[in-house]
Amino acid sequence: MEQNLKSVRMWIITCLLFILGQAMENDRDFKMCGTWRHGNASRNLKYDLKTGCKEIEISANESTLSIQGSITATCTRSSSIPLKSNPLQNQSDFCVFWEPLLDLLIVQVIGKNHTLCESHGLQGTCCTDLSQGNHKTAALYGIVNGSTHGDIIRYGVMEVYRFRGDSINCKEKFCDEASQKHSGANMIEEAVMKSNKIGRVDLPCAQSRIIEMEEGFTGLRFTLPAPRIVAPNMIPSVYLPSCLKSQSRSTSKVVCTYYQNKTLFQRGSSDADLLGGIVGLSVENEIIKNLPEPVRISFHHSALPPNHSRSCVSWDTRRDNEVTWRYDGCETVKIHDTETECCCNHLTYFAILVQVEQKTTVRHLQALTFITAVGCAMSLVSCLVLFYWLCKRRGKKTQISLVHRGLVVAIFLLCLFFILTGTLANVGNEIVCKITGSLLHYALLSTLCWMAMEVFHTFLLIRKVFNSTLPTWIFYLVGFGLPVLLVSILFLIEWLGVDVDIYGERMIVPSDDVNNPYRMCWMLENDNSLLAHYIINVGLLAVVVSSGAVMLFLVVREIRNRPDWKKIHVAFLSIWGLTCLFGTTWGLGFLDFGPMSETILFLFCIINSLQGFFLMLRYYALEGMKKKDRSISDGSSSGSSKQHMLQTHEKS
Repeated sequence: MEQNLKSVRMWIITCLLFILGQAMENDRDFKMCGTWRHGNASRNLKYDLKTGCKEIEISANESTLSIQGSITATCTRSSSIPLKSNPLQNQSDFCVFWEPLLDLLIVQVIGKNHTLCESHGLQGTCCTDLSQGNHKTAALYGIVNGSTHGDIIRYGVMEVYRFRGDSINCKEKFCDEASQKHSGANMIEEAVMKSNKIGRVDLPCAQSRIIEMEEGFTGLRFTLPAPRIVAPNMIPSVYLPSCLKSQSRSTSKVVCTYYQNKTLFQRGSSDADLLGGIVGLSVENEIIKNLPEPVRISFHHSALPPNHSRSCVSWDTRRDNEVTWRYDGCETVKIHDTETECCCNHLTYFAILVQVEQKTTVRHLQALTFITAVGCAMSLVSCLVLFYWLCKRRGKKTQISLVHRGLVVAIFLLCLFFILTGTLANVGNEIVCKITGSLLHYALLSTLCWMAMEVFHTFLLIRKVFNSTLPTWIFYLVGFGLPVLLVSILFLIEWLGVDVDIYGERMIVPSDDVNNPYRMCWMLENDNSLLAHYIINVGLLAVVVSSGAVMLFLVVREIRNRPDWKKIHVAFLSIWGLTCLFGTTWGLGFLDFGPMSETILFLFCIINSLQGFFLMLRYYALEGMKKKDRSISDGSSSGSSKQHMLQTHEKS
């Protein structure tokens, strides 16, 4: 059993040598190959290795291939290994592999690998940059076609090849070379993963620890290893959940690595930067993703400026060859100003990405919020009063009065949920905020739909001389039913979709106090919410505003010659009332740009928050006018039937 384990270990080390040789691609790895010309008698491999950094001598004669010298960091070995001999074969190919970073020396001869020096981890000081010394020729037996890294040294028969070495700090040079390459992180990943099979990794740019999960593993929280220059209170900590342990294995090893040198991973746009170090997590010979319980990595850092944001990101080396930080798969939990926890459902490299660009802010946010709240409160009361008076006129109930009532109810709901959204957003309940955001969205869509119904009904009055024959339920289906359908679809997408959030807490940052954002329950700022916003909200608003403007023009053209319109206050009241009914004032939202943007924004908030109040004023002003000229309008026969219908619309 012990012999089998040793063979497996030798195989792992051999694989490590080839992997590191391909990944590092530099002259620190020594590879000398050739053809050993020998006799037909028994043969053996002789070696005599000592610590130091002088030279290595590779020689051959009729029966012996010899490796001796002083180039190792910790390995001191001397022995002879008998080789299988074939009487019919008088030459054999061989290669000598030397990896100074691992203090690993392997000889491959007659198709078999012989590890002369085993690795016990990454070395600090090592003998590298082997250069040619004094070689010695031979007559019959020796080494033919000797080469280093594929380059032929001598074609003839040589008895001895000598190579001199230089002592360097291997770890520092390795980190320097890795930081200068796009695949530097991959180089370190290979070194960490492979050398952790045989020891602990301790590089200037990376420190690692192996966690062995056995049967009954219930989870573990620990602090990562870090260099001494990192303050103890700034070292990241990791929590490994119990679900990380594979049920098919008795034991599983988790390699946890802390990279202090973030230049190995800093890629991408200049508006983002990595905050502190990087944590790498991986399970030996397994791909971990979609964990039911997330891995938690706690990063400690200095406090950020108020206009900077922090987000947990990860780089999946199996998905992207070069460093690409992605936000998916990790949730950012801000413990406090100097600690951020990343909750991730997979294992790879993790870090905190800081957005350097300033957040979008709103000027005069406090004033705008106060104005809108006061306007909505006035509209709430006005809508209640107006709805009560409209219901009292049941004896004179017409289709247009039913449309008016639907619009009043929609505006009432919009003002109510807008006032509640700021309060409920501070409660902290995510589900409550999602529901409130969806209700506010419903009220907005319902208001726009009822404004569209006002436009449509006015079109029927202009183009027909009799009352609309459309059933009343059609208006209510569009005004109240269509918004329910749209919001329900978005809600289903959010609840059934994967990583799709539509509603939730939205923060609006004031420019004068970025530390105190205004919180409201509304549609979020992610790609899915923005797509729904532009298609549904902006699309419907554009239809309502454009159709309302066209209908306002048609109405004014139809009734401009009426005697009442010669009175300025009547003309103003009619135009302003129809503008509120048709939702034309909401078109100010499309003019929020340029030097007049602040003025437009204030007008938008004032006019639209007071829309319910304006409708009440319009109704009672027209009621008073209708009482004064009732006798004149009833006895007049000079006006056309269309003008009579429009007058009825304006004063209903």
